[in-house]
Amino acid sequence: MSPSSTTTCTSLLQELQIIWDEIGESYNDRDKMLLELEQECLDIYNKKVEKTRKYRAELQRSLAQAEAEIASLMSALGEKVSFPRKEGSLKEQISTVKPVLEDLVMKKDLRRKELSETLSQIAEISSNIAGNDYPVSSGPQIDESDLTQRKLDELRAHLQDLRNEKAVRLQKQNSYISAVHELSEIMSFDSSKALSSIHSSLTELSKTHWKSISNDTLARLTELVKSLKEEKHKRLIKLQGLGRSMQELWNLMETPMDERRRFDHCSDLLSGLADDALKKGCLGLDIIREAEDEVKRLNTLKSRKMKELVFKRQCELEEICIGNHMDINSDPSRKSLFNLIESGDGDLYDILASIDGEIEKAKAEALSRKEILDKVDKWRHSKEEEKWLDDYEKDENRFSAVRGAHKNLKRAEKARSLISKIPAMIDVLITKVKSWEKERGVPFLCDKHPLLQTLEEDIAMRAQREEEKRQFREQKRLQGQLATEKEAKYGSKSAKKKPLGQSLNTDNVTKTPIGRRIGSTPGRAAISGGKDCRGNSVIPLNYVALQKDD
Repeated sequence: MSPSSTTTCTSLLQELQIIWDEIGESYNDRDKMLLELEQECLDIYNKKVEKTRKYRAELQRSLAQAEAEIASLMSALGEKVSFPRKEGSLKEQISTVKPVLEDLVMKKDLRRKELSETLSQIAEISSNIAGNDYPVSSGPQIDESDLTQRKLDELRAHLQDLRNEKAVRLQKQNSYISAVHELSEIMSFDSSKALSSIHSSLTELSKTHWKSISNDTLARLTELVKSLKEEKHKRLIKLQGLGRSMQELWNLMETPMDERRRFDHCSDLLSGLADDALKKGCLGLDIIREAEDEVKRLNTLKSRKMKELVFKRQCELEEICIGNHMDINSDPSRKSLFNLIESGDGDLYDILASIDGEIEKAKAEALSRKEILDKVDKWRHSKEEEKWLDDYEKDENRFSAVRGAHKNLKRAEKARSLISKIPAMIDVLITKVKSWEKERGVPFLCDKHPLLQTLEEDIAMRAQREEEKRQFREQKRLQGQLATEKEAKYGSKSAKKKPLGQSLNTDNVTKTPIGRRIGSTPGRAAISGGKDCRGNSVIPLNYVALQKDD
């Protein structure tokens, strides 16, 4: 109790004593009133203490609730938050806990929002994939006890999987719809009607902002595209057959080009156009009907022009033989055929059938020669690359830093790989040719020359070239050895030795390395000169490791 309050109580008590003396109160009454006064003061203190005790309990309860809520939030969020626990007053402890609690509550709200958005997107995409025509309207159910980052990551991973699946399905759907539109333009039918029969959302007139990507829709789209492609193939085959018939009849009767131009769209189909090259409406039903009518008209006039048809077959036979390097005497054959037709001794249909038989035989022989001719083409290509490589390696500036140099280096690498296979190619060719000749008993002619003889000549020439290269490398080795001995005997003439790898002109590092220019030799010996050559070579700064010849 402060001095001022003590003085006041004392003065009041003294004043009370004076008043009692004046009144004449007895000492018993005075003691009684003093006891009552003390009891009243005690009651006031008790009330104040009880109120303060309740306030302390409330603060303790608030602190305990805050700590419990922090523990609950940390458990739900899967996070561990450390904060200093003060040993001071309750208010100080609450002031320490309150910011942590507010931060966790903020994280909880943000995490809940993220989970809600993710679950909503998952529900929407799942609804689309399931084929529900109406999206899910109710909000997602969130487990408040599990708001961890791990849960959010799992949901996001699941959402990404659904997005990927949706993207794949949309890609398939768009490819199917594009295929239907393309086929509708080619075959002249209403694509919107065909797509609406699958699902109303697939047409451009659909008012929905989404398109069905369900399994059923994709399966029906697959069947639709398959059936349309089969129909297109049938129409194409039919029109190609009609086009061939028209071409044969036109050629037979020398139909003017003006009359043929009406059916150029049918003639174009005979060239085996790719699907993306087919013109709009070229496989429509009206086009097929027109072609059928034209064939019917031409069939009534096909009794003429058999001579031209026979000669056409003869030209086809000659093209097969020439295309497969087969021996044929074109001029004598044509002259004999012409004399036979002009004399009238042979029936044109029999002649045509005979030429067709020869064509079939030529095709069969061409088929038997195909494997060998394919290998001959690869062999000739390898020889061309070998010639290019020889010319390339004679170029002193091939390692210069010019545009396109890296492409030549790559081509040189590929060329060396091909050249290394030439002996094996020749061996395989010789084996195949001998087997073919043994089976048929005739020599295998290629451009009127025996292929076996050509291969043997190439082997001999290749052996001669290899011997020349070997002699050249030996000569280079001896020259290098002589130069080394001379240098050891008389010493180097250079005033200052250059360190290894510094033989390039420092004024222009992009010039051809000196080590590459000096003593450049024909063929690939300049690059793969053996161990003796490597001892004195200088590695340029733009050196590229190249494959060495055996």
